Amino acid sequence: MPLSPSPVSRQRLHQRSITYEGFRREDGLFDIDAHLVDAKDHDFELLTGLRPAREAVHDMWVRVTIDTAFVIHAIEVRTDSMPYPDVCDRIEPSYAKLVGANLVQGFRRRLHDDMGGTRGCTHVTELLGSLPTAAVQTFAGLRREDEGDRKPFQLDRCHALETTTENVRRYYPRWYRSANSASTQESA
Repeated sequence: MPLSPSPVSRQRLHQRSITYEGFRREDGLFDIDAHLVDAKDHDFELLTGLRPAREAVHDMWVRVTIDTAFVIHAIEVRTDSMPYPDVCDRIEPSYAKLVGANLVQGFRRRLHDDMGGTRGCTHVTELLGSLPTAAVQTFAGLRREDEGDRKPFQLDRCHALETTTENVRRYYPRWYRSANSASTQESA
């Protein structure tokens, strides 16, 4: 269900579009392609020149190649539109520092430490911040969530899948733990 209509008249000034696409490769690895576009609904005067309405101020791409353990094997960054031509895109090769990082084990901290602030591009770094979730969603459905001996990744990562909830008892009974046993474990 969409948001309710605005109770007051308004005019859109800006649109940011972000997409993530996950791909299985022939070599057994996976690509997550991310794309960010910022555009104004009006002509926009930058210090570097006029950007006509609906022409991208930022148009940025990232491809991250990962394995089934979520380890980054390769990363490619491209900037097609930027506010400071031939300057913003100079940072693209620096993102190779993230090769070897694991998307589900401390990735956002490493991303901030390696590429935060002036060490990277604010927009590319923001785009990469949601990459772990996009990768998890890419793998979802490739095998049943409750198969194997390992606790499913998504358990205890959101309120609906906390292992003490009725929802987990119903859909993941093997991993359910009563609230009493959880509070006993926490106090130990």
